[in-house]
Amino acid sequence: MAKILTYNIARFIVLLMLQVFLFKNIGYYNLATPYPYILFVLLLPVGIPNVILYSLAFMTGITVDAFYDTLGVNAAACVALAFGRIALIRVSLQTDNYESYMTPLWGTVPFRWYFVYVSLLTLFHHTVLFLVETFTFHQFHYTLIRILLSCIFTVVIILLFSLLFYRKKQR
Repeated sequence: MAKILTYNIARFIVLLMLQVFLFKNIGYYNLATPYPYILFVLLLPVGIPNVILYSLAFMTGITVDAFYDTLGVNAAACVALAFGRIALIRVSLQTDNYESYMTPLWGTVPFRWYFVYVSLLTLFHHTVLFLVETFTFHQFHYTLIRILLSCIFTVVIILLFSLLFYRKKQR
């Protein structure tokens, strides 16, 4: 249990540092902006209580908001991500087959499930993030393009991170 806590604290610090100092400056003409910090919320253990999940998601989002000077936009998107994560895990993952402390990593769950899990939740997070950020339907097609391109960019980066830390022996 202490090992899982240590991994999650290290993951939180590393992902937020990468987001704030590296990925904040990476973008493609303000159309595709990566947000791989959401991987922290996605990789929390399956059996984590909902109150702790929502608190950690809010803390992650508000920390990014502090560095981005956005007033709670990332916090709202992260709490929505936590809500979507709970719903998707309940619907798609049979938690009886997995331990409650298991993190949904590429090595512990099938790749197809992991890819759908990351893609759907990233799309959900980015939709909430960009719609709350713009808060208008003026130039909705531009916002939709930003959502899709940022989602693709973020999913590719998350899959690259997962490939770097892939352990075949976990399966």
